[in-house]
Amino acid sequence: MSLVVDVFVYAADGSRGFLDVPEGVSDTAGFERWRTSVWGSPMLRSLGARFFPRLAEGDLYVEPDEIGAFLEECALLVSHMPLIVAGMDSARGVEERTYHVTSSLAHISHAARRAVQVGGGVVIW
Repeated sequence: MSLVVDVFVYAADGSRGFLDVPEGVSDTAGFERWRTSVWGSPMLRSLGARFFPRLAEGDLYVEPDEIGAFLEECALLVSHMPLIVAGMDSARGVEERTYHVTSSLAHISHAARRAVQVGGGVVIW
């Protein structure tokens, strides 16, 4: 099973509404096991990540006022990709692991930028 990322907005009554994923855009955010093995890993925590590690305990909701900091964290992870990939326990090669993590972060960042445009937040679940 895979994690997905969605954009949400708040309605006037405070309820969350989820936006459709645009055609041609992927909403994949990694494999379910990545909750602990990648996003919640000690490596990400040591880099100072504070959003992604929350996936180890449950779904990650990033509120509209946190999106800027979340995008900064995404950029931080991209800049440390060799360390992140080296710390993964996987039979896959470094190139394939890099591709999967980088692609997932690109999908997540794209959703966060869409959230900025609509004044919303993102959820990874």
